[in-house]
Amino acid sequence: QVQLVESGGGLVQPGGSLRLSCESSVSVFTIYAMGWFRQAPGKQRELVATMTSGDIKRYGDSVKGRFTISRDNNKNTLYLQMDSLKPEDTAVYYCNAAPNYHDYASFRGFWGQGTQVTVSS
Repeated sequence: QVQLVESGGGLVQPGGSLRLSCESSVSVFTIYAMGWFRQAPGKQRELVATMTSGDIKRYGDSVKGRFTISRDNNKNTLYLQMDSLKPEDTAVYYCNAAPNYHDYASFRGFWGQGTQVTVSS
């Protein structure tokens, strides 16, 4: 079992920045891949960014160039730096830990409780 606790969400104006954090109960270096997903009201959950233990990163098309995923192995924490935020980035953001390739490829594994990000003036 992997427990994930997200933090850092909130209300921000368009063009602003936020940094989300996801603290893991186990060493993040031992997890095959971790990532961020989001779900807006009435929409399906979508990939935001993922990174494998080998530092291979993947971003959703809508956030490329604006969001950056990173990891601090010493703190067992995954981050998502979000810059140039847009109203369409408004959603609940979920942290994910995929223990193996199958879970990574199928967007399964362990999930945090989610943190709300609202981009509005």
